Amino acid sequence: MFNGSTIEISTDALRRNLEFIRGALGERPLLCNVVKGNAYGHGIGTFVPLAQQLGMDRFAVYSASEAYDLLQVVEGRPTVYIMGDVDDEALEWAVEQGIEFNVFERQRLVQAVQLARAQRRAARVHLEIETGMHRTGFPPEDLAGLLKWTATCTDALQLMGICTHLAGAESMANAFRVQEQKERYRDALRLADASGQDTGLRHVACSAGVLNEPDTLYDMARVGILQYGFWPNRETEVRFRKQHNIPSDPLHRVIRWRSRIMSLTTAQQGNFVGYGTAFFAQEDLRLAVVPVGYAYGYARSLSNSGQVLVRGQLAPVRGIVNMNCITIDVTGIEGVEKGDEVVLIGTQGDRSISVSSFGERSEQLNYELLTRLPHDIPRVVVETHHP
Repeated sequence: MFNGSTIEISTDALRRNLEFIRGALGERPLLCNVVKGNAYGHGIGTFVPLAQQLGMDRFAVYSASEAYDLLQVVEGRPTVYIMGDVDDEALEWAVEQGIEFNVFERQRLVQAVQLARAQRRAARVHLEIETGMHRTGFPPEDLAGLLKWTATCTDALQLMGICTHLAGAESMANAFRVQEQKERYRDALRLADASGQDTGLRHVACSAGVLNEPDTLYDMARVGILQYGFWPNRETEVRFRKQHNIPSDPLHRVIRWRSRIMSLTTAQQGNFVGYGTAFFAQEDLRLAVVPVGYAYGYARSLSNSGQVLVRGQLAPVRGIVNMNCITIDVTGIEGVEKGDEVVLIGTQGDRSISVSSFGERSEQLNYELLTRLPHDIPRVVVETHHP
């Protein structure tokens, strides 16, 4: 209630992003909204109900724990799909709840069948194929024997999909590797077809795949970062906009992170600001303290390099980012007062602080910065962000 900052989630921004994604997908593939990592820092309890209001009914998470959190906030029973961690008691729970989940090793598959038979229901599984990511998945050459076995388990097993994950679709530097992955996946699909079984939805594409590898748009796409208004990376943005002759950024940031000025002070020329000797004042400075630090998601690596917005102008971080606060330089920004809004990510006036530039300053990715935003920062839904 008394947190030092607030995260706004824009309905209008999400609506526009979903329209853009649907346009990129075309008519065939289903859209699966990826909401792992606390909905990429946007707050699963805030983002998912909003996405449902906008017509979304299929959500992917990484773990059973995230699936449980999701079920506490959804309306009705949308499709919930666990892409990663669901073992032991969590697996039993997922089967019981009718939640879909990836299977990438025989032990999990056998256990799922045993649990489903004990419950007299069918486990809803997606078979993950290892095509070159070297993380999780069945080798394509094992698929024929695997499907022969699953054919004997139709009382306790429902194949919902067959999938893989591309290792680096956001970069042309990975083109050869991605091409090999696509070929291995097609090999797996031929084996699936030869089995005569219905293996469900065929899905490969993540956000970068949707934009850079349109031949991976099968029956479903698992879209994460794009729906929140961020490109997987700068290269993907440049490639896609150039290919489609899009002059301005079509994405809209769903998130706006704001705080306030807690106090104002000065530092005379020749003094150090903050801990140690990290910043030396070469002139008289007017400084403001903002109650957001690395404990609240503002990375310590932004010391002396981060920037925020105050009264529509950029204000640099001076000195070391503290656990609970930062000190910013408001010298030359007229009229600054205690209580003034400080924008950490988002727009104020005609300027903006993007997670991309934020990330480049701290040598972290959009994904990392967003998912590190603490769960206890209040998330509020707004129709649109006020500039």
